[in-house]
Amino acid sequence: MSRQQRLANILELVVAKGTIKVEDAALALDVSEATIRRDFDALAKQQLLTRTHGGAVATGGSLGLPLTYKIAKDDEVKQRIAVAAAQMVSRYQVVGINGGTTTTEVARALVARSEFAPGEASETQPALTVVTNALNIATELTVRQQIKIVVTGGVARPHSYELTGPFAEEVLKEVNIDIAFLGVEAIDPIWGASASHEDEARVNRQMAARAQKIVVVTDSSKFSKRAFASIRPASEIDVLITDDGVDPEIADQLRSLGVDIIIV
Repeated sequence: MSRQQRLANILELVVAKGTIKVEDAALALDVSEATIRRDFDALAKQQLLTRTHGGAVATGGSLGLPLTYKIAKDDEVKQRIAVAAAQMVSRYQVVGINGGTTTTEVARALVARSEFAPGEASETQPALTVVTNALNIATELTVRQQIKIVVTGGVARPHSYELTGPFAEEVLKEVNIDIAFLGVEAIDPIWGASASHEDEARVNRQMAARAQKIVVVTDSSKFSKRAFASIRPASEIDVLITDDGVDPEIADQLRSLGVDIIIV
């Protein structure tokens, strides 16, 4: 059983039972208690469950999203990408974020920065404004009173929690964004950034069109692939943040098109 599947199975157990002990989860999944403790810690860090003495309990996050969506492969890689992305943002800026596991980590990394902590009581301007079409990101950030959340309208896609369609596009036409962080399903020097679903790609294109800076955040598994719907030509991407698994030749081709590549 892969770690990915084991984490998903743990969440299923927690959701079904409400609470579970380390030894019971280890027995159910036929792994060591030490492994279960590490998995509990990893899930608690993502706010998908709450650790207790000797076990874990379900949280709102455990129930809020499809299990296949919540558990990202290569969590540490995505978190490193997210931290690098968050460092690009300054206080009072407007940030656009589309849906996806990597961009969700970007949102979490942003609110974890001390620069975006609440200011003086007299300060009326939000520390950060986030424009997103992702319901899960909006839900996580709404409890942060210092963050202004602007959510597009639209029709929710059940697997990605992204809002798409004309309503989402119309809202984005009315806003100005300093930095747009885009998660993609494929990135290639020739085909650019792309997504599997045309409705998601259209919203992503509109978000990119309203941004002064476009930053693609993706792990190296998405390179040299082409998905169905185009988001943006590679030459129109300002920065690409990825991990060291990227093919150096592909990276050089992207740099020749003017893309600043950050390897984490």
